[in-house]
Amino acid sequence: MNGFDPRQAAAFRYVGVERQATPTGLDVLLHYAFETDDGSTLASFHERLQFPAAPAVSPEREAALGSALDLLHLIAGVSYYKAGVPAELRLAAPLSPARAALLTAVYTHGLAEFAHQNGLDLRERIRFPVADAAPAAAPALGLRAHALVAIGGGKDSLVSIEALKAHGAAQTVTWVGNSELIADCASATGQPTLNLTRQLAPALFEWNQRGALNGHIPVTAINSAIFTVAAILYDADLVVFSNEASADSPTLEGEQGAVNHQWSKGLAFEQPFATLLQAEIAADLHYCSLLRSHTELAVTRRFAALKGYDDRFSSCNRNFRIRAPRPESRWCGQCPKCHFVFLALAPFMPKPRLLAIFGRNLLDDPELAEGFDALIEWDGRHRPFECVGEALESRAAFAALATRPDWAEDALVARFRRDLLPRLGELPALDVLCAPRPAPELPERLRGVLDAS
Repeated sequence: MNGFDPRQAAAFRYVGVERQATPTGLDVLLHYAFETDDGSTLASFHERLQFPAAPAVSPEREAALGSALDLLHLIAGVSYYKAGVPAELRLAAPLSPARAALLTAVYTHGLAEFAHQNGLDLRERIRFPVADAAPAAAPALGLRAHALVAIGGGKDSLVSIEALKAHGAAQTVTWVGNSELIADCASATGQPTLNLTRQLAPALFEWNQRGALNGHIPVTAINSAIFTVAAILYDADLVVFSNEASADSPTLEGEQGAVNHQWSKGLAFEQPFATLLQAEIAADLHYCSLLRSHTELAVTRRFAALKGYDDRFSSCNRNFRIRAPRPESRWCGQCPKCHFVFLALAPFMPKPRLLAIFGRNLLDDPELAEGFDALIEWDGRHRPFECVGEALESRAAFAALATRPDWAEDALVARFRRDLLPRLGELPALDVLCAPRPAPELPERLRGVLDAS
């Protein structure tokens, strides 16, 4: 593989899935290859997932597990396909119409930011072979009433976990990766925890260093597929994420249509994924986002009412990069996530508490003006390619702070009030933006869970 360039490949092959029982649980290997026109292998590689202390699966659940692993294999392949974007996708067998449609969306809309930034058009390249008919309906597996709740170390998942605790729902706080910050945050919840591990193929980093195509991938889609496998292995009927309404808002409109950094956190992924799980894997396996009816501001208002996480949580993306130095504290203060979370929390949290969390006042630093201008889409800018709220939410947060004596004279708030607000016109009140938005109905036993917290 030395010197291999994935852009030389004519096809990307999904070779297969391998399971390995280990003394500590179950390892799953996802095998892939880049190939020539005639099927010769140019490079083969695999990634490894580890499911600790995973119990043996009963024969009645074997078919569901196999189907879930196949789905994971296909979705996780997006991490490697993007290195060369070859013109052909090769599978051992054609996919059901629903599975093919979902995978097509993951590889086109989920890679839209990557395509936009690399000047590519993937719409005519993504072609998954489709079977003539749908498979037989998946049976119910008799899964226990238990939720695997995704935690990422930030405010959103903590709001969900605390709401489920207040509701009395049985849950296991679950994450993928080896982040010490997430582990610390999960421990602070007081709930059972489950740490899954994903080891990307080392070849991917070698190709990236040599200039292979690179960029954003739909990580939430991959993690959702990992959680689906985990739900069958650990006997849970609910997979719960904490994606909110703002995730449906595109980052920008590109030449090929909407580009949404958060596409796999939006309804466009959630709904077909949830439907596919129940149709083709397990009729009693539910997938949902608990906070789908909430805007980012509504989530931050809920988080501000929580206690015990101020010195544990972080949404700073520099903390979670695979291969990059971590900031010295939980918040770098320089990235768009730091800027947005600070701004969104400010209207709902006492100022001394917020400054203690971040260690500084980001809204009193004139050098950060450009970053905050991007959040409000000022002067032709579009929002950053990050998981941040809608521009209207950021504008309304600034406007609210401009009326408060303890914030009004801080450099960026004063600038907003003096120079920007007169040109923006009237903005909605925070209560209006925190009102629930229409969202799919939650699984029956989770209905009303947000009302109990």
